[in-house]
Amino acid sequence: MSAETKHTCYEGCNVNIFQLYLQKSGEHAAILKCLQNALPAEFKRIGAGKSSLDVLGVGSGGGEMDVQILSLLQSAFPSVPITADIVEGSSELTDNFKALAAKTADLQKIQISWYTMSSEDYEKQVKAKEDVKKFDFIHMIQMIYYVKSLAESIKFHHGLLKNNGRLMIIVETANSGWDILWKTYKKELCVGSIIEYRASGEIIACLKDQGLKFEEHPVPNSFDITECFDQSSVTGERLLSFMTGTDHFYESFTPEVRAGILDILRNKCSTEKDGRVFFNSNLSCIFVHA
Repeated sequence: MSAETKHTCYEGCNVNIFQLYLQKSGEHAAILKCLQNALPAEFKRIGAGKSSLDVLGVGSGGGEMDVQILSLLQSAFPSVPITADIVEGSSELTDNFKALAAKTADLQKIQISWYTMSSEDYEKQVKAKEDVKKFDFIHMIQMIYYVKSLAESIKFHHGLLKNNGRLMIIVETANSGWDILWKTYKKELCVGSIIEYRASGEIIACLKDQGLKFEEHPVPNSFDITECFDQSSVTGERLLSFMTGTDHFYESFTPEVRAGILDILRNKCSTEKDGRVFFNSNLSCIFVHA
């Protein structure tokens, strides 16, 4: 999941838990593998005959994926001017992104504008302008869970696409471990920054409802959550906190709910191999046509 949350987004301790999750889950490596396979052909179609290219990143976190995306675009069109507008609600993660961008050679020629605000606030700001900037490529990686209205968010961002542009949404897959966990314990989990859990099934239904053309690419991933079942493990507790959207897993639920979550994580959301428990963290990468 991304770093965009309802109020202050990820700051301080929450950033550390988010970074631990990224380190343990291998999520960025799985996404990058998909992007390296899919984006060159997409960029070739998007950029054909254009004299400049504009990118919008929504919920970009620390920029690890944005840097890769922009580098791929730069290598596909080395002589074409590129701009990137970055929307991210966490000031701490935005600072991390700025530091990463400053030391990435491929990005030095790209003009980057920063918007440290929620996607909803960015939407309000754009709608208040008479002259609205349009984009060739918009990406929303692991952030669609946090928007108030899925249909409105997709409609708004799709409306910002230029001719032949693409909106890329990366989200947890229907029937993945995340989908099973968050829908089974919806009442207990959908109380903080995520008030309505959505996986790829909800996104695709919304796209179809709006009559939009799209393609879906699988992003297979799983990671070891064995430590989550050792109550004395600090790493296990921090992973459980991230996976349930809480500050402290063991302090946030009744013993019955905690036991139920641990049971479903082991028996419905994961597979066991050689005594280790691997969580099904499959994702979907969805390209929506302008």
